[in-house]
Amino acid sequence: LIVTGVQTCALPISMKASNTQVMVQAYRLLINKMIEARMNYPLHLGVTEAGDGEDGRIKSAAGIGALLEDGIGDTIRVSLTEEPEFEAPVAIAIVNKYSSRKNIKPIPPVEKIIKDPCRFEKRETFETASIGGSNVPKVGADFSCKKNIERTDLNAVGYEYSEELDKWKMGDMSADLLYAGTGLLGFDPPSGLKIIYDYSRWKILSDKTAGFPLFTPEEFNAATEKSFLLNFVKADINSFGVSGFEKTANDPGVVYFLSTSNGNPVQELRRFFFELMERKINNPVIIFRTYSPDDPELLRLYSASEIGALQIDGFGEGILISPGINEPSAGILHFINRTSFGILQAVRGRISKTEYIACPSCGRTLFDLIEVTNKIRKRTEHLKGVKIGIMGCIVNGPGEMADADFGYVGSGPGKITLYRGKEAVKKNISAQSAVDELISLIKESGMWVE
Repeated sequence: LIVTGVQTCALPISMKASNTQVMVQAYRLLINKMIEARMNYPLHLGVTEAGDGEDGRIKSAAGIGALLEDGIGDTIRVSLTEEPEFEAPVAIAIVNKYSSRKNIKPIPPVEKIIKDPCRFEKRETFETASIGGSNVPKVGADFSCKKNIERTDLNAVGYEYSEELDKWKMGDMSADLLYAGTGLLGFDPPSGLKIIYDYSRWKILSDKTAGFPLFTPEEFNAATEKSFLLNFVKADINSFGVSGFEKTANDPGVVYFLSTSNGNPVQELRRFFFELMERKINNPVIIFRTYSPDDPELLRLYSASEIGALQIDGFGEGILISPGINEPSAGILHFINRTSFGILQAVRGRISKTEYIACPSCGRTLFDLIEVTNKIRKRTEHLKGVKIGIMGCIVNGPGEMADADFGYVGSGPGKITLYRGKEAVKKNISAQSAVDELISLIKESGMWVE
């Protein structure tokens, strides 16, 4: 480290990056190196160029929260491509999550480290009905608090039914799983949507292929009838001592439905995954978490920090966020669905939309970042998987957007330089035509779709 000659520990060190996986692993590696060298410098956390709106908030919470969950970090900065006064409330909300934890229960100690925290690697799982294995993480929706589920209810989670065509329309952010609990569907669901019923409901269905059962370990052990394809089994940190749970281990038709009531949820859930790895149990796992919808902003930040932390560790073959209330509104269900896909996008677990790596404004910014970001987003938000960097100046821009497919960088008053990857391909063009030129560059590169 360059700072070894400094005779003070009052020098904060920052390892910020726009990629949350890289950012978290870099800080963890730094901690390990400082321990080896007997150093103890404070750390400043941040996800640089996080962007704006829901994406910027989710990405910031996922990266910063993952490290705060580990007890890493002394100061934080949330970088949003918005007016600067909008950044501090987000940062304060993230920090406050860790200042007033309640209901913290003891967690079994880890006797053996079986996973490298400084390297991303998904936990090895087998595939069951397109869940686990090499598949992207699935997104679930909780409809268990709705007594009767109608076709139009599915609009909130990305499905639209055409009466005229008698077909379902779905998009890149359509949920994969729907937990109905003991409720009933009064229609035939989309073929790509798996319906999960509590076992007590599933066992009395006239058509058992209309959905999949969710068992407790005891129910699974005693059941005389199970789905021939897919069975969900409830699990938590205490499951390993429950009679019948051992019979689910490596059963090719079982996916775990993992939950916790611990006030320290990430560490307990992580401990469950460690135990699976230690016992060489490769069943896929759906992470089930409940958050109050009373404050949607906190729901978004807290779910991103917790579920994002586990996903960055390579844990969880699916996520299902519940509002935990009776008859949740379509607005709440839609918000949770977008948040779920946003978390997976932020940690690079599942790409469902365009990603914008956009810096916050500063004194070097050579154009209106907010206005230009909105212009670019309006014309490119349909380009699933494309990463676009929008940087206010040439000083930090090229380095901090190195992960982007394309870059839009202020290079002088009224001048923009466009990048393809790390290469500047159009230098000092007029800002008035720069957005059009960016679109042309994307088309020339074969990454444009109508």
